[in-house]
Amino acid sequence: AKEKLLELIEAAMRGEEIAITQDNQPVVKLVGIPPANKKRWPSKAGSAKGMVWMSDDFDEPLEEFKEYME
Repeated sequence: AKEKLLELIEAAMRGEEIAITQDNQPVVKLVGIPPANKKRWPSKAGSAKGMVWMSDDFDEPLEEFKEYME
């Protein structure tokens, strides 16, 4: 692994998981870290349609706060 470390790192960056062994036992796993700017959720407009519900009286004043609204 010492002699091929750069190659192993490049392979991990391509998405491969690299296991390094000692005495035929895996001791280290190299995996690439995804780029920070990669989006996890779609940013397409309307992609959450049907997933959110809001009651018709959502913006009505609460009875408990009526005295503060006067």
